[in-house]
Amino acid sequence: NTVILMTSNLGSDLLMQQLSEKPETTESELHELIRPRLRDHFQPALLARFQTVIYRPLTQSAMRTIVEMKLAQVCERLHCHYGLSTSVDERVYDALTSACLLPDTGARNVESLLNQQLLPVLSRQLLSHMAAKQKPQALALAWSDEDGMVIELRQECAL
Repeated sequence: NTVILMTSNLGSDLLMQQLSEKPETTESELHELIRPRLRDHFQPALLARFQTVIYRPLTQSAMRTIVEMKLAQVCERLHCHYGLSTSVDERVYDALTSACLLPDTGARNVESLLNQQLLPVLSRQLLSHMAAKQKPQALALAWSDEDGMVIELRQECAL
């Protein structure tokens, strides 16, 4: 016996529309809503073997928790590798959470934003400090409406 897990966005547009209009929609109602779309796409013999699990969109609160966890992991890595203490402005959490609430990206966008916007800039700044023989002690992450993520490294005297 083999279990195969498969994910699909078939019917996600229908689900998003239904749940935005009627958040209390039951699982069975959601199954009935997407059943025609699944029937149009999959062969009946295959569809009969499926156990369909519907994922509801993440709430803002759940997304905020994910953002906090991901940023905490980054901060922990910085502390372990460089001894940096970190502070994160609430607006950073708010901005990242808002960016991740877009229906097209969801929680996957957290990693993308960190890997494309925060970590490269932070890496360049850390390398620049190290090349100048400066040892940063602390990292402050803030948010500016004009500049987006603002990264400030505070250092002690040269090594």
